[in-house]
Amino acid sequence: MRLAQYAIDPAPGDTEAAECALFHFPGQGGSVQANLDRWFGQFGQPDGSPSSDRAVVEKTQAGGLPVTYVDVSGTYTGSMSGMGAPSGPKPGYRMAAGVVEAERGPWFMKCTGPEGTMEGVAPGLKALLATVRP
Repeated sequence: MRLAQYAIDPAPGDTEAAECALFHFPGQGGSVQANLDRWFGQFGQPDGSPSSDRAVVEKTQAGGLPVTYVDVSGTYTGSMSGMGAPSGPKPGYRMAAGVVEAERGPWFMKCTGPEGTMEGVAPGLKALLATVRP
């Protein structure tokens, strides 16, 4: 289901690479909201508030397809693929992700990494999502 995966070199001041992955689940993959809820659950907030309360969620259309973009920061407790990232909670992390609802199932692009590195990644991901076509 993981169709592509790549690392993004750390920005100055960051010590770890960001990871981006493209997933497609033909005919399955769960609802957009179920995936957003799972992603929000991978981030903790210093005050214990839900990450969903701090996330930016934007719903748009690209090429006639519904697109949901999400951006959330906090302490990352989810798993990464092991592309050199140490295990355990990662404070100061950010995720930018998108879900494209296509006829044959959702496409997911999820990028996670240190906030400084993700500062440069998030706008590019958002621009990429605007170019999708059926």
